[in-house]
Amino acid sequence: MRIAVLASNPKLYSNKRLMQAGRDRGHDMHFIAIKNCYMDITASKPEVHYRGGEILKMFDAVIPRIRPSATFYGTAVLRQFGAQGSYMLNGPVAIGRSRDKLRTLQILCGKDVNIPKTAFADSPLDTKNMVKMVGGAPVVIKLLEGTQGVGVVLAETNKAAESVVNAFKSLKANILVQEFIKESKGIDLRCFVIGNKVVAAMERHAAEGEFRANIHMGGTGYKAKITSEERKMAVKAAKSMELKVAGVDIIRSNKGPMVLEINSSPGLEGVENATKKDIAALMIEHIEKNAKTKKRYQIKE
Repeated sequence: MRIAVLASNPKLYSNKRLMQAGRDRGHDMHFIAIKNCYMDITASKPEVHYRGGEILKMFDAVIPRIRPSATFYGTAVLRQFGAQGSYMLNGPVAIGRSRDKLRTLQILCGKDVNIPKTAFADSPLDTKNMVKMVGGAPVVIKLLEGTQGVGVVLAETNKAAESVVNAFKSLKANILVQEFIKESKGIDLRCFVIGNKVVAAMERHAAEGEFRANIHMGGTGYKAKITSEERKMAVKAAKSMELKVAGVDIIRSNKGPMVLEINSSPGLEGVENATKKDIAALMIEHIEKNAKTKKRYQIKE
C-alpha cells in the first residue's frame, strides 16, 4: 500500500516509528510535511501539490499527526486527501472536535461518559459561581488552547481561583474550571485506543511537587492494568468523538473512573516504552484491515 504520514517534523519519535513500521510491513511510506502542501480545489479533480511543483498521487491511506498549532491548515490538507479517496486514520472533523476541550466534554456528556464537574463562562463576573459550581477550591483551571499539560493550573483556594480566572480573562483567554480529584494523587491513565480496542494502557505518575501527570511535564509512565469499566469507557469516549485512534486520559476517583481529555494524535514514545508494545505496527495493521474502500470523503460541517 502507498501510505502517507501527514505531519510537521519527520524527526519526532512517533513519526519515525510509523514510517519504519510501515516499511517493515512492506508498504510504500511517504512523509508529507503539512506546510509544504498546497491545494487545487476542483470539483472533478481535487489535487494536493507539493512544494517544488510535484502533484501528489493519491495515497491508499493517510496517517494524520497534526500538531495543535497546525490544526486549521492540517485538517484542510487532510480533507483534500480524503476527497481524492484516501483512507484517513482519523478524519478532519474528529480531529477538529478533539482540539476543542469544551466541545469534547460536551460531546462526552451527551454520550453519558463520566467526566469531572466542569464550569465554563464568558465573564469574570461569574467566577465565584463557577468555582462554587464545581465544589469549591481546590479547583483545576484549564486554558482551552493548552496542550500536554501547558495552561493547566491548580488553584488551592477560592481567592486564588478567582485571581487566576480573572487574569486569564483579562488576556481574552477561554478557560474551563474543573473539580480537583485529590484522591488521584497525581496519577492518571493513558489508554491507547485503536479501532474498538484498548491496545495498551499506561499509568502516568506526576513528578514530585506536580499534580499534572503528563510525560511532557516530567511525569513517568508505567505499564498499567485497567479494569473492564475503564476499558469500555476509553473505547466509548473514542467512538463518541469518531476517532479511530485516540489517547484517552482517565482519572480514578471515589465516584469511579472519569475521562479527562482525548488526544487525536497521541504520542507513541511513552506508551511503547512503558508497555513494550509495538503500537506503530498495530496502527499500520489497522490500516491494512480497513483501507479497502476508495470513495471520496464527504465534507462535513
